[in-house]
Amino acid sequence: MSLLVLIGLSCGGSRSATSENSAPVSNANTAATPSVSPTETASSIAGKYTVTGSNVDGKGQYDGDLRITSRDDVYQFSWLSGGKTSDGVGVMTGKKVAVAFTDGTDGKGCGVVLYNIAANGDLDGKAGYWGVNSAETETAKRKSGTDLAGEYEISGKNIEGSNYKGTLKVAKDGEGYGFEWNTGAIAKGFGIRQGDTVSVGIGGPQCAFVSYEVKPDGSLEGKWGGQTSKTFGSETAKKK
Repeated sequence: MSLLVLIGLSCGGSRSATSENSAPVSNANTAATPSVSPTETASSIAGKYTVTGSNVDGKGQYDGDLRITSRDDVYQFSWLSGGKTSDGVGVMTGKKVAVAFTDGTDGKGCGVVLYNIAANGDLDGKAGYWGVNSAETETAKRKSGTDLAGEYEISGKNIEGSNYKGTLKVAKDGEGYGFEWNTGAIAKGFGIRQGDTVSVGIGGPQCAFVSYEVKPDGSLEGKWGGQTSKTFGSETAKKK
């Protein structure tokens, strides 16, 4: 886990979703526009959607619009709901998608990790950060624990292409799991498990996360929330 963000995740209790004219995902160091034009192919999740869902902690229902834009190795997620906007970054592995987002016209400071959980408990992860078009990879080898909770040794390649090593601790926390990486500095996150994957949001109290599954008809069905959520919200996105 590259230490672009170092604070634990939480989120508010109602959905804010970003206009389709939100700022493009760019290189975090140069603030340039994307190096490759956004692509929307039949095989990708990129496109325009209508969304319906329920807020965290039983705080009502919502609907709105979502645009997903391909940005090289990651996706930009931009919602508009109830006159409010939010924006985030997502990564996809197979039919699973993990997103971290925040209110406003960009998702600056938010990051997300999507892990596949192997039969032996090891984790194979892909991470993205808002403002960066490259993805990061990480492998976590289980050393102790049961189920997902436990201690791991990690190795990976960060977005600059450099290798890193460290440790990871995962602990059950309410409906989700707390994550703490140590690669010489500490990074924290919070995630939700769905089957053999776990989606982890990082970036501080302004960031929340969504864990989606891509359905055969191309729709996205997911859960969303944060560490302070007593119960997660749900969201269904159907392509226009």
